[in-house]
Amino acid sequence: MTALLTREAYEADERRRLAPYAVASATSRGRVVHEPEHPLRTAFQRDRDRIVHSRAFRRLEYKTQVFVHHEGDHYRNRLTHTLEGAQIARTIARALRLNEELAEAIVLAHDLGHTPFGHAGERALHQLLAPDGGFEHNRQTLRVIDLLEDRYPGFRGLNLTQETRAGVLKHGAAWSHPLPFPPATASPSLEAQLADLADEIAYTNHDLDDGLRSGLLSLEQLEAEPLWRETRAAVVARMPGASERVLRAQTIVALINRLVTDVIEASAVRLEAAKPGSAEAARGLAEPLIGGSPELAAAAGALKAFLFEHLYQHPRVLRMNRKAERILGDLYAIYRDEPRQLPRNVVDRFSEEGEARAIADYIAGMTDRFALAEHKKLLDPHEPV
Repeated sequence: MTALLTREAYEADERRRLAPYAVASATSRGRVVHEPEHPLRTAFQRDRDRIVHSRAFRRLEYKTQVFVHHEGDHYRNRLTHTLEGAQIARTIARALRLNEELAEAIVLAHDLGHTPFGHAGERALHQLLAPDGGFEHNRQTLRVIDLLEDRYPGFRGLNLTQETRAGVLKHGAAWSHPLPFPPATASPSLEAQLADLADEIAYTNHDLDDGLRSGLLSLEQLEAEPLWRETRAAVVARMPGASERVLRAQTIVALINRLVTDVIEASAVRLEAAKPGSAEAARGLAEPLIGGSPELAAAAGALKAFLFEHLYQHPRVLRMNRKAERILGDLYAIYRDEPRQLPRNVVDRFSEEGEARAIADYIAGMTDRFALAEHKKLLDPHEPV
């Protein structure tokens, strides 16, 4: 027995280990620009590694999830959210015998197109670009991985596989793109379906955690939500004498475990009933197969609605959102009026992408702190020139 595990050996192991409806690395539909296969890594492992080593991935550390980076060191940012979602995706994929590396790559890439200041920044750019096709973060993610990363001599972007590209699009695309879209299918791959759910489970639970930590949410408010109340009661009964800090943390742990387990068990029942014979057959089904039970999905939906009403619409969050929209609006107006304030490489793309889209690409790539510093540099009369 050799100590070396080659790509071919790993692909053979996938054929033995994965379910017939999983997307096997060896059957990938390839990349936009053909590349020789790596001797040791599968196609989806290479996708994952390219994403993690990209500049856009590193910038996620200073992009808002709910709280801007200067509001506290312990709140989630886009990077920690992404890592939590990827861990959940791997757990679900492994239990259902789906391709862990593909699911992980999709989650790791899914927020690369997010603006500074979270969804407030996205709304601002969408309004500003309304005459030029609007702005949407899934679209921007595809632009990042297909066009904006500049690391390789033979192609623009990261040249990821069609399966990873299709996974980040989620609901398809109703806009133009310089490169061909991945082939359209009735449903996303099972790996893409579970990646979407892993993202949702991650942000619901860590936004609850951060909301409680910040004081914007209270335990009394959450007691009105059955899923939280039942889960917390079970944790309290199991841990008499535990501190409130530990009880809060363990309630979040128990919630994640409950939702992930439910998704795995309910999805397994659907997969057994549908019995898709291949990944292509699973993509051809009209209804997704990966999801929670109706009862727990409804309870999780109620928690999301609670977050929207009590956290995302909290006056403190809305106040920061308004600041964010004003900051990005100011930057966009200045760059349109005076393009010489932009880096040369951004101006060089005006003829190719159009002025509005090139400026939006530049602003969307900013971190929170860079956008704040740039705004201060350009608009604060006391800031040195």
